[in-house]
Amino acid sequence: MSAYGIPEEVLRDEGLIKRLEEVAKDTALLHGVLMRTKDRPNSPEVVSYAPFSLFPSPVPRALFHQALEVQTHFNRLVDRISQNPVFLEEALASTIKVDDFTAKLFNIYREVQQEPQALPIVLGLNRSDYMLDQSADGTASLKQIEINTIAASFGGLSSRTPDVHRHILRFANRLEERQQILDNNPAAGLAKGLAKAWELYGSQRAVMMFLVEDVHRNIYDHRYVENELWLRDIPVIRRQFEDVWRGGSLDHDKRLFVDGQEVAIVYFRNGYMPQNYKSEKSWEARLMIERSRAVKCPDISTHLAGTKKVQQELARPGVLERFFPDEPETVAQIRATFAGLYTLDMGEDGDRTVAMALSNPDQYVLKPQREGGGNNIYGEEICRVLESMKNSTERTAYILMDKVRPRPGHNYLLRPDAPLRLCTCLSELGVFGAYVRKGAEMVMNECVGHLLRTKSSEHADGGVAAGVAVLDNPLLV
Repeated sequence: MSAYGIPEEVLRDEGLIKRLEEVAKDTALLHGVLMRTKDRPNSPEVVSYAPFSLFPSPVPRALFHQALEVQTHFNRLVDRISQNPVFLEEALASTIKVDDFTAKLFNIYREVQQEPQALPIVLGLNRSDYMLDQSADGTASLKQIEINTIAASFGGLSSRTPDVHRHILRFANRLEERQQILDNNPAAGLAKGLAKAWELYGSQRAVMMFLVEDVHRNIYDHRYVENELWLRDIPVIRRQFEDVWRGGSLDHDKRLFVDGQEVAIVYFRNGYMPQNYKSEKSWEARLMIERSRAVKCPDISTHLAGTKKVQQELARPGVLERFFPDEPETVAQIRATFAGLYTLDMGEDGDRTVAMALSNPDQYVLKPQREGGGNNIYGEEICRVLESMKNSTERTAYILMDKVRPRPGHNYLLRPDAPLRLCTCLSELGVFGAYVRKGAEMVMNECVGHLLRTKSSEHADGGVAAGVAVLDNPLLV
């Protein structure tokens, strides 16, 4: 096997690639790597395979294991941030003045903070995303892009992709690489966290509620996690914000009922973008959920802990030590994954960041407080955006980050209704974490799997759901 993954002569064997294409598509359908077709919810052709790479992509073994090993520390960090109202207030003070969406979330947080809370059960299912930064001397280092604390996706579909690549490699007679495909089942790990929180809630009659969109292309990703829960005899319902507003209520003990059923867990697979809140009814439903005794995944403080502004604040000298005062090794492991992150707050530090970005925009990424892919700003567009607001508080809705430069590779990206072609590709590694806390006791804290997404280098930003990246598997080298 090549030190860089699948050998170039294999990638350029046109006859083999043509044979593999149909095998790969059938195998993806057979193993349930599925998505609904876009913008055609009522079409008879509702389902096709989710986009994926023909071959697994190389990932350095040491950096892969570094990402897995630091995940439980990130779980604890997110949890400790969520419990620190002073830090959240300080970190988001400038952002909430100019970013309406973050401000609405923070207003709910403040309102809930004023109410007495029962002994909390806290559930976190997150995904920390990394790229591998290639230095001038050829060495690579792990750099965190972001941590997703709400609706961290593709734990279900990434549980199915190993078998797809194993079959493709067997068909291609690449037996050595086939043995390198790792077992991976984030769906089971995420469900384990959900099940533990449901058990701690303590009512066999209470249901698990997935909070979802009206039309969701990625529904099969949900279903694999949901099916793991049904296997544990945990009942699951699916509702939208409007359903909760219409059929939801709190009793005198703040237990949440939706359509007459007591809800133990609310698992948010929606609610991370402004457009997810279609009206004030959606915001009222979110507040009702947050005020309830139901376990929220995430609760509002954990949602805020995943904002880009919090990520930038954590990179300041001495901040991580506030959360791990007696754990210098933990601090060092977390900090080793940080890329350069810079404030755009008003004042000297923010002015210096603006000047730095304007003088060399290709070295940076401008990031708003948004999730879901396709929101970041690159290159000369950074200059246009910053010039328009460099003397305005509007700039505090963004952070600036060093641009990570991964080593490109070659692969074929399979998409429904798109021709297959060899692409120069970049990959992003995600690591799933699950934790459950009851009161002061952390009863579960685990790394529960990984995700690799790959995209053509011609695209600067965007994930699988955004139609840019594809599902992949790491081939450790």
